[in-house]
Amino acid sequence: MTIQYKADFNKLAWEHPLKGLRQKCLVQNNICLRLAEFSKEIPLDWCANGHTGYVIEGTIELEFENVVVAYHKGDGIFIPDSPEHKHRVRVLSDKALIFFVEKP
Repeated sequence: MTIQYKADFNKLAWEHPLKGLRQKCLVQNNICLRLAEFSKEIPLDWCANGHTGYVIEGTIELEFENVVVAYHKGDGIFIPDSPEHKHRVRVLSDKALIFFVEKP
């Protein structure tokens, strides 16, 4: 495998894994760099996966079991990988662009 020292997201195609989400992913050395664009059409489904990310543009709310947290441009996201931290996303702006560093 050739090591890539640069993640050129301009050369990656958008994937559409579900309604309201398009993303570009690069996986290397057991790390996934993911550029995700959420729209208001994203379903309100619960997710128990952990996420570490940065909001590039837009505003979202993450609903956890006992709290709702708003994230704006410039905010970081730190969610542990565990069912006790399950969450669901609601997009408050027209769209939200978030950069994630995750496990593949």
